[in-house]
Amino acid sequence: MNDATPPNRCRIVLIAPPGVPAARIAAAFDGGDIASLILPENGMDEASFQAFAEQVVPAAQAAGVAVIIAGDTRIAGRVQADGIHLEVSKAELAETIEHFQAKMMVGAGGAKTRDDALELGEARPDYIFFGRFGYDNKPEPHPRNLSLGQWWAQMIQIPCIVEAGSDLASVETVAATGAEFVALSSAVFADGVDPK
Repeated sequence: MNDATPPNRCRIVLIAPPGVPAARIAAAFDGGDIASLILPENGMDEASFQAFAEQVVPAAQAAGVAVIIAGDTRIAGRVQADGIHLEVSKAELAETIEHFQAKMMVGAGGAKTRDDALELGEARPDYIFFGRFGYDNKPEPHPRNLSLGQWWAQMIQIPCIVEAGSDLASVETVAATGAEFVALSSAVFADGVDPK
């Protein structure tokens, strides 16, 4: 590495958990090198989810944070999000990529094995996510996510996001895998935690 080559670094992807107000999410944008924010619907109906996204998207984008809507391409388009996150079959993913990738990022999740990940990777998403929304309830990242993330980062050019644990220190464990991005949710947004 020379002075012109920046060091590899693991950037942060925030995942909004259920019930977190838009203002609390916006406060987290000051907490570090936030690359993007994934907004899952978290059980909201379509109208409520769209209204929530309409509050969050402009603030995030003004802070230089890309917003990815999980699961609903229509809402992603309506709120002018930067991307869509899907946990679907390879065929559905490929169809979505063909239709939307020229307009926005298309990311994939749901892989539990190397074979699952490779199958999704054949569709050429913009990233692959190792983890499950809402399951970062232990201090350390899930060992399977770490293993898949490390393998993927060493073998595949498509960037990966690995979900950290509920302890902020688990970011270092994820970064050691070589993953391009670490996903944080409860470590930032849990009750009693300052999101900054």
